[in-house]
Amino acid sequence: MLRSIVFASVVAGVLAGALVTAMQMVGTTPLILHAETFENAGGHSHDEPADVAASPDAVAPAAEEEEAWAPADGAERTLYTGAANILTAIGYALVLTGLLSLRGTDGGWREGLLWGLGGFAAVMLAPMIGLPPELPGSPAGDLGARQVWWIGTAVATAVGIALIAFRREPWAAVLAVVLIAAPHVIGAPLPPDGEHALAPLPLERRFIIVATVTSFVFWAALGALSGAFLRRFKTA
Repeated sequence: MLRSIVFASVVAGVLAGALVTAMQMVGTTPLILHAETFENAGGHSHDEPADVAASPDAVAPAAEEEEAWAPADGAERTLYTGAANILTAIGYALVLTGLLSLRGTDGGWREGLLWGLGGFAAVMLAPMIGLPPELPGSPAGDLGARQVWWIGTAVATAVGIALIAFRREPWAAVLAVVLIAAPHVIGAPLPPDGEHALAPLPLERRFIIVATVTSFVFWAALGALSGAFLRRFKTA
């Protein structure tokens, strides 16, 4: 069983990670680079952009380090971004295949797809209501507070979805609604007053849409592949 989980997660993670990397190269990454032309010059210039590696999860707040090392443009940047995406995808796939196995099912792409969509709802869709994907130069609240809120929202949403999917008692439905709504009632950490985004609003909106679509495809593919390969390795 453990071997099936690991093998399925690695294969699914490599494929889904490669897919999201390709999507980022033509989707989110050009938008990030465009936004950096405004950030580097205080919102007024179109000079050459610096490089930023995208991630398959655009909502989770990233670590903010001054003058942090970054890979060079071109092949090096693509290599590091792809490796990070694949490792992230393998980690998520281990969770999905482990939960599928705990449910006592053989998996399959259809069941895996449903679990993947649940992951998208918990990890991307729910947190982005309070913390939408951010371009460079976007105002943001305290990093620690944002990370705590993001993690709490993802966990609460995942538990709420599980209660709705696997329990039929009225109390479970009520608790699920409370858990899913609670982080948004509390509210995400707000940026300081007076700060504004450096990138134009149309660019921000486009980035949010592209990042959301990319994440949806990533989670759908990861779920379906995890379920399919789990069934295959179980019966091998």
